Amino acid sequence: MILSITADAPTLTKTSETMVSVELKNVVKRYGETTAVGGVSLTIGKGELFFLLGPSGCGKTTALRMVAGFITPDEGEILFDGRDISRTPPHKRNVGMVFQTYALFPHMTVAQNISYGLRFRKLEAAEKKRRLDDVMERTRLGGLGARVPAELSGGQQQRVALARALVIQPDALLLDEPLSNLDTKLRVEVREEIKRIHDEFKITALYVTHDQDEALSLADRLAIMKDGAIVQIGTPEEIYARPRSAFVASFVGETNLLEARAAARDGRQGFDTPAGWIPAPAGGGKPEKALISVRPESVRLGSPDGAAVTGKARSVKFFGGTVKIELELEGGATLTAAAPGASAAGRWKKGDTAGITLEERDVVILE
Repeated sequence: MILSITADAPTLTKTSETMVSVELKNVVKRYGETTAVGGVSLTIGKGELFFLLGPSGCGKTTALRMVAGFITPDEGEILFDGRDISRTPPHKRNVGMVFQTYALFPHMTVAQNISYGLRFRKLEAAEKKRRLDDVMERTRLGGLGARVPAELSGGQQQRVALARALVIQPDALLLDEPLSNLDTKLRVEVREEIKRIHDEFKITALYVTHDQDEALSLADRLAIMKDGAIVQIGTPEEIYARPRSAFVASFVGETNLLEARAAARDGRQGFDTPAGWIPAPAGGGKPEKALISVRPESVRLGSPDGAAVTGKARSVKFFGGTVKIELELEGGATLTAAAPGASAAGRWKKGDTAGITLEERDVVILE
């Protein structure tokens, strides 16, 4: 494996020549009559941090374990740089795995846990030590090598698991819900560490989670899975701003789903909805009936005087940085608006009536 060379010692940074692309081509896995993964196809670019996001039971972990080699696909191919490794055993795939439970050896020290995978590689003792020292420094574990896992915090244990996966210089890094056992504050801190470490090591990574915040804040790109299939692939910005279906719109963030019927007004194409008439977004089809998505932060509230559409606040909830107002519209439909907490706190109260405005750029017609 090619190493980037410094004046002092080799490091673990991968070059474009040593990074691999990972491709799944029509991969299927069945368990009896149940299809866990049904014809999944995707390509992860070299050095990309790619997420599989979806609810429990959607097939994302099964897909990850097929890439790792723990599960053999019934159909399809898994390719590393175009090389089919679908039937290659796990120990010959050169992948690093970070498990949900960390899977650290409790009787081993931090240094012994991290260097465990090096035991099975034909390397000089000096090279093993260089790799261990380098990865411990870059994962901020320096000085902790003699401790055992029980003496570490949850965040430190997670970094040990990361370091162990990285020290072998894997072709791909696989992460199976690595932050699910951490509390909220620590989860935020460790996910920033994962992003820093990925960007520094420049390694191809596949990350599985059901946590939307993790995926949106860390991913270069992500795939949304449902019932064993991929329903949308894109950047976090694309997925959030332009979901293709009601499932994606509702699963990734919060949204308002409104039934709409085509209605022209003043020569413009648009839709009548419970929240009033909305101009049709530029481009795309303009069906007679549609379901549209509007994010709560895109709902503008103002004075009811002269407003074409008004709503009565059924509840007002303060979340620190955000205030969420649930409004009842004429006819009984509901709409949720979100406003910055600092500016909206105290402005709206339960029972208030607000004028409602939806902007054309904020409307998404769903499949």
